[in-house]
Amino acid sequence: MSDSFDMCGFLAGGWRDCTFEPFREGVEISHLFRGEASAALLRYAPGAGVPAHRHAGLETILVLEGSQSDERGTYAAGTLVFNPAGSVHRVWSDKGCVVLIQWAKPVEFV
Repeated sequence: MSDSFDMCGFLAGGWRDCTFEPFREGVEISHLFRGEASAALLRYAPGAGVPAHRHAGLETILVLEGSQSDERGTYAAGTLVFNPAGSVHRVWSDKGCVVLIQWAKPVEFV
């Protein structure tokens, strides 16, 4: 993906045309921007998750489809989640979901 794109078209479902690749068991990734600060789509199969990790910088998640959960709750489509630097959590999706995720610095798995 280029360094700019039609965000309204993207959020209206254009993200479904993105190419995904394996990330973790049951979770696929589509990189939108790569670097220390990065952005991607994550697609979770039902029951899939990401183990506990610590954020070195701010992580922002927008749930596009389905719902995603962590120790603080369950977030439905349209929810914007902020995980500040220093926070630790694990993430899962009981029924599957797609999220737009942006992180300021890579995470550290704990």
